[in-house]
Amino acid sequence: MIKFDVLTLFPDMFHAVLGDSIINRAREKDLVKMDFINIRDFSQNKHKKTDDYPYSGGGGMLMTPQPIYDAYMSVASSCEKKPYTIYMSPQGSVFNQKKAIELSKMEHIVVLCGHYEGVDQRVLDMIVDEEISIGDFVLTGGEIPAMAVIDSVCRMIPGVLSGENSYTNESHYDGLLEYPQYTHPQEFMGIKIPDVLISGHHKNIEIWKRQQALINTLKKRPDMLEKAPLTADDIKFLDQIRKKS
Repeated sequence: MIKFDVLTLFPDMFHAVLGDSIINRAREKDLVKMDFINIRDFSQNKHKKTDDYPYSGGGGMLMTPQPIYDAYMSVASSCEKKPYTIYMSPQGSVFNQKKAIELSKMEHIVVLCGHYEGVDQRVLDMIVDEEISIGDFVLTGGEIPAMAVIDSVCRMIPGVLSGENSYTNESHYDGLLEYPQYTHPQEFMGIKIPDVLISGHHKNIEIWKRQQALINTLKKRPDMLEKAPLTADDIKFLDQIRKKS
C-alpha cells in the first residue's frame, strides 16, 4: 500500500476528483491511502492567513512558512522515517511515466501544493525532497498538477487496474506511443477494423501492435524514438517507413 498526504489550501478539490472511479475503488480496497490536509488549519494568524508580501517586492503574495511546516509536521512527526516530499512547481523536473513507476514503489509520499506566487524558500529547503512539474506552463496552484501525478502513480500499483496489460501496453510505458485500438462494430460508416485483429493469429497481432506503435510514435512524437529501447527489427521497420514517406 502507498500513502499520500497532500498539503493544500483546497482539500475539497481532491475529494471531488480522487473520490471517484478507479482511484476511489483502490482506496476502498486499501491499495492506496490518501489524506488531504488543509494548510490553513495550521495558521497561527488570528485571521488564518497563509500568505504575505514578498521581501523582494513585485506583484503577488507568497505562502508563509509556518502553516506549511506545521501541517507537514502533523504528518511527519509520527513517522519512523521522513516521508518522501514533493513540491508541485513549474521549476521542477517534468513528470513522466518513468517517474510515475518510480514513485509507485514508495510507501509514503507527501505532496505540497503551492498557491499565489509560490512558497517561502526556507520551508521548501526544510521539507522538500523533489520538485515536480507537469509541463512548461504555470497554473494558479499546485492542486491540478498534484491530482495528475497521484492518479498516474496510483495506476502503477499492483491491483489498482484489472491487470498488468492495462498499463504495460499504454503510451509511454515502454518509450513508445500506443498502437491504435478498435472495438465493435467491425465496420463503422464503411470503415473496417484491420483484418489482422480478427485473424486469430496472435503472433501476427503482436507484430502489428508493435509496428503500429512505432508508426504512431514516428508520426506524433519522433523525439521519443531517440530514447526508446528499439530492437534491430524495430530499426529496420522504421527505416522502411521513412523511405516510403
